[in-house]
Amino acid sequence: MTGKNLDAVRESYAASARGDVEGILALLAPDARWTEMAGFPYAGTYVGREEVLNGVFSRLGGEWADYRADPEEYVDGGDTIVVIGFYSGVYRATGKAMRVRFTHVWKLRDGVAVSFEQFTDTALVAKALSA
Repeated sequence: MTGKNLDAVRESYAASARGDVEGILALLAPDARWTEMAGFPYAGTYVGREEVLNGVFSRLGGEWADYRADPEEYVDGGDTIVVIGFYSGVYRATGKAMRVRFTHVWKLRDGVAVSFEQFTDTALVAKALSA
């Protein structure tokens, strides 16, 4: 049996796999806080769907080819959902590929995300960015 919050997060990754950015953003509360890890190319905290779109997803789509966030495991903590998986893609400016483990921590209320925090090996991502 899965909960409403887990189902919502699963659908967000399904939207990502389809290339449906609007489907990903639909999970977010209007004032959701989205934090990309320090050392990641898009590091910082973005508030609201528009900031997340402009600060993260538009950049990912423009700077990476075949960028993916593939979940392997979901941990259902009720209002906190943890997702473990891999990022992969090719950085267009260097032509270098990467495959990097991630952990995402989602905080939700009634199927709507109020925060997202990313944890990943930023050194491996930086290798793909360097010429």
